[in-house]
Amino acid sequence: MRKWALRILFFMLFMLMSYSVLQMPGDIGLDSPAYNEATHHYIEESLGETGAINIIASILTDYRAFDTLGETIVLFTSIIAVISILRPSAKPEEEEAPTDG
Repeated sequence: MRKWALRILFFMLFMLMSYSVLQMPGDIGLDSPAYNEATHHYIEESLGETGAINIIASILTDYRAFDTLGETIVLFTSIIAVISILRPSAKPEEEEAPTDG
């Protein structure tokens, strides 16, 4: 019963996300909010300003370098936190009774 409840929940979330995407303004064409003057600037000026042939590499390493660095720091911090939580704790050594002799 629990598996069916989870499946129904995930299906409903998927349908909600699909509906939200379909309701977004514009389409993939030139009316889309994601297609603005920044896009034109990256496409036209990235080779001259950065010297990188790959536009994606120039955006990640030059235009958004601090943002990428911050995301990398957050990623590594979360990995270290998960490793420290999942690492088995050290068992305390049993103390031996002192022996006379």
